[in-house]
Parts: sequence; structure tokens; C-alpha cells
Amino acid sequence: MSQLARFANDHGIRNFLFSFSDLFGVQRAKLVPASAAAKLEADGAGFAGFAAWLDMTPADPDVLALPDPASLTVLPWQPEVAWVACTLQVNGQVLEQSPRTLLQRQLARAQALGLEFRTGVEPEFFLLDANGEAIADSADRQSKPCYDQLALMRHYPLISELMEAMEQLGWGPYQADHEDANGQFEINWTFAEALSTADRHAFFRVMVRSLAERQGLSASFQPKPFRELTGNGCHLHLSLWDQQGRNAFHAPSGACGLSPLAYQFLGGLLEHAPALCAITNPTANSYERLGGSTTTSGATWSPAWISYGGNNRTHMVRLPDDQRLELRLADGDANPYLLQAAVLAAGLDGIERQLNPGPRSDANLYTDPPQGAAARALPSTLAEALEAFSADSVLRGALGEGFCQAYEHLRRRS
Repeated sequence: MSQLARFANDHGIRNFLFSFSDLFGVQRAKLVPASAAAKLEADGAGFAGFAAWLDMTPADPDVLALPDPASLTVLPWQPEVAWVACTLQVNGQVLEQSPRTLLQRQLARAQALGLEFRTGVEPEFFLLDANGEAIADSADRQSKPCYDQLALMRHYPLISELMEAMEQLGWGPYQADHEDANGQFEINWTFAEALSTADRHAFFRVMVRSLAERQGLSASFQPKPFRELTGNGCHLHLSLWDQQGRNAFHAPSGACGLSPLAYQFLGGLLEHAPALCAITNPTANSYERLGGSTTTSGATWSPAWISYGGNNRTHMVRLPDDQRLELRLADGDANPYLLQAAVLAAGLDGIERQLNPGPRSDANLYTDPPQGAAARALPSTLAEALEAFSADSVLRGALGEGFCQAYEHLRRRS
């Protein structure tokens, strides 16, 4: 019996969603009945690649989506349906620009060094009316609404349902809050191996939108849906672990309790930051958030400079403790798989070349921006980020030229 057929029998599954994330992070899927799951597990579900953002043509052969049983996830709100992430193939060969495959290749690079990449994400989102045009809660009007208890509890039916679903899935949710913009929320769950985190991130975006729709709302992860409000970030917390299960970023004797390996990884993030923006901040709207003007709450909470600091949220990278780095660059439009693949590729280059990130800054960069030759601003437009991506031969070599050309082609058209 195939793994999917056995899963269907054990969990009462009637249908599977064979799902993949295209280059723009759009979740694509086919609904496969349990009766056909064994055959399609072996053969794959067919898709026309041109119909998704994969940089293919109508003349190309079918893309076949082959499910990864390790990612099987029962929909908590529709328990007769299970979601499964897929690997994409064309003519028996893995599709080079498939985002999930790209992440798996970078994880294999880390594994060859005896390291495992573990991550956690903080995907912020707005709850809007059914048309997606206005904040759903008309009473959410504070100029400084972060952690607003009353606004949080007015959306308790949805937020609690999301947290209970994540508990059911074993993600380990541990807090939810109202964020810095009116109508904006965040739910945090426990970090994991990076592929699991990326799969959960992709599923989370579907789950939030689905459950919001069931309550007559819509959810937006758009980087900057309202000019005067804080935008949707997607902060990435990251660390590398050795084969003995020890955090390789932790070193009690190091600066801020972090190891030389952590600082080398950080050096790679800073080195490749302009090119990374093409993936972490992939739309024109992303640059309304990055380095945007002050919001009604008093701060954008997004970086404008290529910099790092201690427990300081005005920098691109924050060192919140002696266990991890927090990359504050990415936004809600970032592809869950490409985000982690590109960040890992940049960090591994820092390790391989033993890059030095330089001294940390303790300045409040919102009031005291860097000066002189050391000041490096983040790209101010998507076009500028794509030019940096085009010129970064090291990052392109790590990610693969086939992917890079496909991604650039689509982003320059969008």
C-alpha cells in the first residue's frame, strides 16, 4: 500500500491537495481523491507549467507534481482533506526553478558541512473586510495599536481557531498578538528544521486566508497595504545546529554569546543583502515598506540600511539573544521556500569565505542613520534589487543560473 493510501485509511482522508508554491509564492494545487492517490503518488499530478509563475511556455511538456509524504497535513477545518507539498518534475527531471527543490539543495549544502539549518518565521497579516479594502474592525483606531488587548479579543474567534489548528498540527504555537498597525496580527509557533518551517509557512498563509473567509473576512500579507500604517514583515529567526544536536551559533565566550560561525553567517547576509532583497522583498510594494516614511504609530519597524545590532529592532539583522540571528528584511510577499534558500545560500558563503561582518552598531538608525563610506543603504526599488541580484555571481552560482534567469525574467515582467 502506498504511503498516501495508508494515510487516507488511517485518518479518514477522502481527498488530497497536491500542492506546490510557484516562483511568486502562489499556492497551486489539484484535488486528488483517495482512490487515485496511490497512482498519482507514483506518477505525479499533471500541471501546465505556463499556467503558473514558473517561466514556462504553452509548448512545454506537463509539470508533474510528486508528493512528499513527510509534509502531509490534515486540514483542521476540513479534516477529510490532507495537504501535501510536491516536488516538480518535467520529463523525469527535477524542475530546476521549483522553490521547494531550491531550498532542499541549499539544505544539502549545509548537511555536507555537518550542519542543519533551523528557522522560525513571523508572518504578519492584516484582517480586512470581505472586499479586502478596509480594516475589518472599525473600532481598531488607536494611533499606537500594538498589543491592543480589546482589538485582539474582538478577533478572538478567528485568532483562537488558528492557534487551536496549529496545536492540532503539532506546530507548538506559543503566542498571538495585535501588531503595530491597525488591523494587523501575528501568531508565533516553534522553530523547526527549515524545510518543515517553509512547508508550515506556505500552509499557514492558506490556512489564515481560508479561515478568515469562513468568517466573512479577508487576510492580506501584502508588504504595505496602507501607506500610513506599518507594513507586513516576515522576520526570519535562524541558527545552524551540528550533528550532535548542539546549536553551532551559541558560544558563551563570544560577543553577545554567539560563535565565530554565527558571525561568518551574518557576514554573508550583509555581503549579499542587496541581491537578497530581490527575493526577500520581491514586489514593487515591498519598497513602500523598506525604509518607508514614519507611520501613525511612530516607526516603520523595517530596515533601511545594511547593518546589524544587538537587541535593536532598527537594524536589518538583530541579535536578540545568544542562540540565533533575526533577519528583519523580508516581507509578506516573500516566497516561503525561496526566502530560506537564498538566506542559507548567502550565509553559507559567509562561512565558506569566513566573512567578517564588522562591528555591530548600537545606534537607533531611525534617528541616527549611518554616515560616511561605511553607510550602505538597502535597495530603494525592485529594479535596483534585481540589478544587484543580476550582478551577484556568487549568490547566483549557489542558487543555480536556471532558477536565477527564470526568476529574473518573471520579476522584470511583473
